[in-house]
Amino acid sequence: MAYKDLRDYLDRLERGGGLVRIHTPVDPHLEITEIADRVVKKGGPALLFEKVKGSPFPLVINLFGTPDRMKLALEVEDLEEIGQEMVDLIEPELPTSFMEKLKALPKLKKMVDFIPKRVKTGPCKEVILKGDQVNLLELPVMKCWPLDGGPFITLPLVFTKDPETGARNCGMYRMQVFDEKTTGMHWHVHKDGARHYLKAERRGEPLEVAVALGCDPATIYAATAPLPPDMDEMLFAGFLRKAPVELVKCETVDLEVPAQAEFVLEGYANPGERRIEGPFGDHTGYYSMADPYPVFHVTCITRRGKPIYPSTIVGKPPMEDCHIGKATERIFLPLMKKQLPEIVDMNLPVEGVFHNLAIISIDKQYPGHARKVINALWGMGQMMFTKIIIVVDSWVNVHDWSQVVWRMGNNVDPARDIIITQGPVDVLNHASPLPNFGGKMGIDATKKWKEEGFEREWPPDIEMSQEIKNLVNQRWKEYGLE
Repeated sequence: MAYKDLRDYLDRLERGGGLVRIHTPVDPHLEITEIADRVVKKGGPALLFEKVKGSPFPLVINLFGTPDRMKLALEVEDLEEIGQEMVDLIEPELPTSFMEKLKALPKLKKMVDFIPKRVKTGPCKEVILKGDQVNLLELPVMKCWPLDGGPFITLPLVFTKDPETGARNCGMYRMQVFDEKTTGMHWHVHKDGARHYLKAERRGEPLEVAVALGCDPATIYAATAPLPPDMDEMLFAGFLRKAPVELVKCETVDLEVPAQAEFVLEGYANPGERRIEGPFGDHTGYYSMADPYPVFHVTCITRRGKPIYPSTIVGKPPMEDCHIGKATERIFLPLMKKQLPEIVDMNLPVEGVFHNLAIISIDKQYPGHARKVINALWGMGQMMFTKIIIVVDSWVNVHDWSQVVWRMGNNVDPARDIIITQGPVDVLNHASPLPNFGGKMGIDATKKWKEEGFEREWPPDIEMSQEIKNLVNQRWKEYGLE
């Protein structure tokens, strides 16, 4: 059964030994980060800090911090099951592209059971605070790293509507708390939230915003998923949960939010208003530097009677967000393979922080096949941000970095096998000479064919004969090596 809310998930974690309650008072200013960082990097449990200095509310962190916990959060044995189920749903519709496949999901009759359910009220309305009662400083918002510009809300579900179409978006964008009633809104230029804001700005209108904190794990994950524009993340969350997300109308804005949330922040972002936000210790392991971003004005806070504040930290990998990213890799791989059936497997190494490096194995079928795949991937949704793509043959294990580097070192002639191009890059790519635009590299590390201009004899891999392997297996104990 789907987790009803965050508490339901925490109960499941605690029963299985995956949650530790910390009764000692802790400081959200750097101290929690250092504790959580050590626990995350050891593959440790989720942490529920019951006494956070300066706040009446407990804080939970590391909800998704291991591969097994990620599977538990989405209630599957194998994350690729989710992607294969999406493929099975889409297959009869025969869309022609990866993005069209995803866009087809909401139209399918089988998705009707997962459409968000509107309810009159919910636990997130147990306390309603407006006007002078609004005080963001009561929340245990963490300052994560020493050079951060201030405390940041790091696990928010930010809801907006397209001012022209009314289509809902829910994304996860960090929010620096400036004071009791305002935060930054870190909308990257390529994200749907930014698109909604810029549309409203061109119309000279404020954009209404609602932020849910502390939802069931599938709904939290859905806010991070690389879905196409205008595909409803709440429908996707329902698909993941196999039960619709209950939504309730906000008090002061025309938006709906998950009724089971712990906190909801309501407000607006004015057109033309920017404020310096950052620096922030980011998932690249470097600080993203201070820059002007829109300002979110909070008009209302609704919450549970005794809410739990959710948080996460990012920084030098491996971190909790790495496991979320690896889940996305596995979930969306079957869909990518439907669009590019030559793909055998994919690895987005955690050290590549999602958008810096992708390793792809393919069933090579014709000259230049690896180049075709590289260019196709750069044209596929958020894969456009991938700075380096390495393509290897089908028999190479892309998850074994030793194998990949060995093949790359031996199979690549730099003058022949490297593609250098330019295009959009992630906002957090600090190495590009210009923001959001920079260089990309594709590396063809496959075995080269004569049809690709390779006239020499390609040497075979060194392998022992199976006969001798079997002999040694049979005599192994005789050698006295066990």
